[in-house]
Amino acid sequence: MRPIRVLVVEDSPVVAEHLRRIISTDSRFEVAGIASSGEDALAMVERLSPDVISMDIHLPGMQGFEVTRRIMARQPTPIVIVSGIRGDDVPVSMRALQAGALSVVEKPPANTHEDYEALAGKLRTQLAIMSEVKVVRQREPLPTLYTPVATQLAPSAARGPYRVLGIAASTGGPGALMQLLTALGGDFPLPVLIVQHMTPAFLHGFAKWLASVIPLPVSIVDSATSLAASHVYLAPANDRHLAIRGSTAYPDPSPPSGVHRPSANVLFSSMAQAVGSAGVGVLLTGMGDDGAAGLYELKQAGSWAIAEHESTATVYGMPAAAVKMGAVHESLPLPQIAPRILEVIAARKQDL
Repeated sequence: MRPIRVLVVEDSPVVAEHLRRIISTDSRFEVAGIASSGEDALAMVERLSPDVISMDIHLPGMQGFEVTRRIMARQPTPIVIVSGIRGDDVPVSMRALQAGALSVVEKPPANTHEDYEALAGKLRTQLAIMSEVKVVRQREPLPTLYTPVATQLAPSAARGPYRVLGIAASTGGPGALMQLLTALGGDFPLPVLIVQHMTPAFLHGFAKWLASVIPLPVSIVDSATSLAASHVYLAPANDRHLAIRGSTAYPDPSPPSGVHRPSANVLFSSMAQAVGSAGVGVLLTGMGDDGAAGLYELKQAGSWAIAEHESTATVYGMPAAAVKMGAVHESLPLPQIAPRILEVIAARKQDL
């Protein structure tokens, strides 16, 4: 097999050489080039056609998120943001994810640092995984036809109103979540619980960024928390799941589901047990199959289940697994999911 060709975009010669050495120690990779500015990066992507890009966010002139946006518009290529975790690095990294980057990893420290091996290995792993993602230019979503939800759900006062919305995402999730949550509006009548697979070091920055771009308040569930309508609750960072019991969200220390903690399966399963038919579950873009089994359980309990359609999913892994399992009522392009959620909630109220 030919090596994975990596373009390193980094303005510091010292850091660029540091990254080159980290990548080159793995025989799976070949460093195809090093770009020291956004303009260089755009030219080298066109000339070299790398398999994956390691992207710094602070560059002279054109910043990393703008370079990312232009690459994804001109010559879509998998991009991994390599970022610090202090100052404005995290918000800028989130903007790059919104612009089309696939993931963000912490910049590895010097090789004398105790975390060097772990972070260097994580960078190589992300580059290898993301190099296999088939990215495309922004596409118009395919039209999706469906009958009104009120005709699909058997009217039953015993169902009661919907009580909670659960959403899960992985690769490509931050941008998708921003779009979906913005479309729900600031007066959305349910609490929203979210599992987003993300490097723990970036979670607090992600929460802060998300709160700045959507009309709903955002908090991380670090301890037992009473759920409130029109509020977004994120899974904790310290290697715990997000689960609910009654009207309370809490960090769950149970073992990983597959390789994930927090896991979408745990969130959806806890919703099935806590609210039965009174939940709405949504599975967005992401690699792997986390969330499919939990969403199936939620659907079997009588709740409504939606997966993002392949036409808009950055990575059609998690949604595809749910569709294959029969865990969803419908698969919708991202722009149609928020209107559908609002329709589903309104239809249940009309049944009462």
